[in-house]
Amino acid sequence: MTDHIPVVETDRLRLRAPKMHDLPERTAFFASERSHFIGGPFDAFAVQRTMFSIIGSWALLGYGMWHIADKATDEFLGATGILFCPGWSEPELGWDLLEKAEGKGIAFEAASAARTYAANHLGQDGVISHIDPKNTRSEALAKRLGATFERDVSLMDHAVQIYRHPKEAA
Repeated sequence: MTDHIPVVETDRLRLRAPKMHDLPERTAFFASERSHFIGGPFDAFAVQRTMFSIIGSWALLGYGMWHIADKATDEFLGATGILFCPGWSEPELGWDLLEKAEGKGIAFEAASAARTYAANHLGQDGVISHIDPKNTRSEALAKRLGATFERDVSLMDHAVQIYRHPKEAA
């Protein structure tokens, strides 16, 4: 079960564990150009595996990604949270958003809530975000969140920029 994944709520959103009814929209996202900045495209089988890996990350590391859902309807809108993969220098705050949720402040609201929760409850403070230099929307979001450019790196044979988020916990 997913009882080990905390639920975080904001005014409009619920950060929660993946649910199988998220799979069709998650699959459509990973089939689209929007997913190319985060490793896509993936087929439905690979997308389901990523949903399983979210649950596994929480179980094994004590932190991970959440699915972003509309608080009133539980409609799936994207994902945010803390990721860590072999070969990375440290955990990162990541996010992705379905096109229908764009331009409404949802990514900012969700990533802010995830970052605050991670700092105050998961021991992940002052985290980084890996951002493809061509992903101007993610770069703008990172800056809006107060993150600053730190350095260029190669991540899985791909050039990315590291943005450092400010510390949240006292």
